[in-house]
Amino acid sequence: MSYMALYRKFRPQTFEDVKGQDHIVTTLQNQIKSDRIGHAYLFTGTRGTGKTTIAKILARTINCENPVDGCPCMECQMCKSITAGNSMNVIEMDAASNNGVDSIRQIVEEVAYPPTEGKYKVYIIDEVHMLSVGAFNALLKTLEEPPSYVVFILATTEVHKIPITILSRCQRYDFHRISIDTIALRLQELMDKEGIEVEEKAIRYIAKAADGSMRDGLSLLDQCIAFYIGQKLTYDNVLKVLGAIDTEVFSRLLRHIIAGQITEAIGILEEIITQGRDLNQFVNDFTWYLRNLMLIKSSDDMEDVLEMSSDNLALLKEEAQMVDTGILMRYIQVLSALSNDIKYASQKRVLIEIALIKLCKPQMEQDISALNNRIGNLEKKIEEGVSVMAAPVGAVSSTPSVATPVKKEPLPAAVPEEVQQISGRWSTVLGRVPQNIKMYLREVTTVTVSDAGELLLIFDQPDGSERMAGDFVNRSEVIEEIEKAIEEIIHKTVKVKVEINSSGISSQNTRTDARDYFANLGIEVEQED
Repeated sequence: MSYMALYRKFRPQTFEDVKGQDHIVTTLQNQIKSDRIGHAYLFTGTRGTGKTTIAKILARTINCENPVDGCPCMECQMCKSITAGNSMNVIEMDAASNNGVDSIRQIVEEVAYPPTEGKYKVYIIDEVHMLSVGAFNALLKTLEEPPSYVVFILATTEVHKIPITILSRCQRYDFHRISIDTIALRLQELMDKEGIEVEEKAIRYIAKAADGSMRDGLSLLDQCIAFYIGQKLTYDNVLKVLGAIDTEVFSRLLRHIIAGQITEAIGILEEIITQGRDLNQFVNDFTWYLRNLMLIKSSDDMEDVLEMSSDNLALLKEEAQMVDTGILMRYIQVLSALSNDIKYASQKRVLIEIALIKLCKPQMEQDISALNNRIGNLEKKIEEGVSVMAAPVGAVSSTPSVATPVKKEPLPAAVPEEVQQISGRWSTVLGRVPQNIKMYLREVTTVTVSDAGELLLIFDQPDGSERMAGDFVNRSEVIEEIEKAIEEIIHKTVKVKVEINSSGISSQNTRTDARDYFANLGIEVEQED
């Protein structure tokens, strides 16, 4: 038998299996138990929330020979035939492809004939808002006064497109978006049945990405499982499959924006593009990240609203102390406008770069929110002990304002084991240096530890070759930038030394790397993935 998608394989067959729509399930079960079944129902709500599923369960229940507490028995002939799609009593029609008058006239003619078996003939019309005006008019009279054995169930995602004359003849049921907790519990339950191991964090991310749709959640989970077939599905794997980005990247990006570091912020964007991430998703996720920060600053009791682990919540609280609420609101406004602009733009990257520059440099804009952002930055500098000199009122200064920073406490020097850790995390260092330096650092042949405990960068450049990369990196200002990036990672000072190998023999053959160096000292070192 061919493979069946998860959302089809585990489609609820009884009301008890339906999740997240208790208000509708309870009402329909009470109607069935009290024999107060309506002649026309309108199910409306976002995609994947159970409209068609509940319509089929309702059709199965009212035709069931032995219903149990308002639910189908699933054992009688009627239940089996409806479940298999062989019953002549349940007629499904997709209004998106059958939206003309002729399709509705055919239904009107069939309504005159009672069911050959069972109690009710049920018509389920999906995407009913796609019907033409003529089709709605043809349905109107029959919908108002159908025979006692006919039940119409109309389903739509766009209820505002349905004529009021149709709405007034139906019992309307609004399907809610399903909560992240409900979707996550259902996904975990199904994975236990399938015998597939999935991290809880991965399940919750998929549930969040489903955006209130159980079907979308199952489809995303199906996609992730297929990519990592036979393996444990981890959070990192889900991010890779869905083209999403870890919150650590957003944390770094926010810090660069707050510091006004345009080059570094655009460097992170370059990483995201190189990794093949979806830029629309990146903007939406970063906006959501800033929204979470804003909520944390607004109230101390946000655990239930944010729906995240205590570890992530603690990290967000730390980030929230770095920026004011008003500035966060400006960031969100800029990104929300960007989200609308890039949907159909051909140059998404350019628009995102412009937005990042706006966030880093509020002085480029003249609106109130940008002005508040600038004032907030000045207040922060004053709190940190930076004296800001301003020109007298009415005077025009030809020189920029001078800021005298307060001397910072020196950082401790890194021990050899910590220097080794940096050699093992070289890709992280590359992500922190400016883009123009990163280009040359990618030509480093060997990253190791010198006998003096320095971080040694070796460039293989035989005599006669262009010694551009090594000579560029060996400049004092470039080495200073590399050391600064390392300090941001481990909060300790590390001396960086550049060595140019002009022998023509690869340095990888003549030098032991950092792990070999420490192995000779009897120190076991973890290798970063």
